[in-house]
Amino acid sequence: MTQDASQHQPYGTPEVPRVAVRGEARLEVDPEIARIGITVGARGTDRRTALDDLTRRNNAALDLIKSYGDAVEKLETGSFSITPELTRHGRAERVRAYTGRVHITAELADFTALGELTTRLADLELTQVDGPWWALRPTSPAHGQARRQAVLEAVQRAREYADALGATLAALVELADLDADNAGTLGSPAGAGMRTMAFSATEDTGPAPLDLEPQRQTVHANVNARFTMTPPQL
Repeated sequence: MTQDASQHQPYGTPEVPRVAVRGEARLEVDPEIARIGITVGARGTDRRTALDDLTRRNNAALDLIKSYGDAVEKLETGSFSITPELTRHGRAERVRAYTGRVHITAELADFTALGELTTRLADLELTQVDGPWWALRPTSPAHGQARRQAVLEAVQRAREYADALGATLAALVELADLDADNAGTLGSPAGAGMRTMAFSATEDTGPAPLDLEPQRQTVHANVNARFTMTPPQL
């Protein structure tokens, strides 16, 4: 049987046996970014009052976040809502108040600024802060490092199996990436998220910054590898 024909045999041949192994890697690294969610609220007896208050508080939150400059890598406004609240009694559809909300997300890489910013945001009127959610960037070197370690482990395993048979590895036939990267995502909070609703302080100095400890991120890499090897010495 020729070499080309043997390559079509899924389990190899006595002349060109195959060995299939799996390589795995698991790294724990420091996060690179953190995201916080900010919800600005307002409530008034008429729609215009609620809208005016919501606009003012939303602008105050955005101005505060933007004041941190390059420390904030991404700033996005999400959903906005203004909802009438109906009276609970009576058949008439009477509005007793209007409730408004704006959701904002901010992404930071400067964790020193993160603690101060979250505290100052929580000190604003009717402002709720959630997070932080820690994560790695998609382009983080940690992903490549995990993949390389998984491949090295696969080669080492295959070589050990071949050595046990008195053979040596000859060629790589297949390398399959199996869910290579599964790092911590921005959608997963580090423990309980901060949930704060506070009113602005009357003192000139703001509250002391929160001391936030970044949560280590786990990066996984898994590969399946198939090699051909020399005939074993049985």
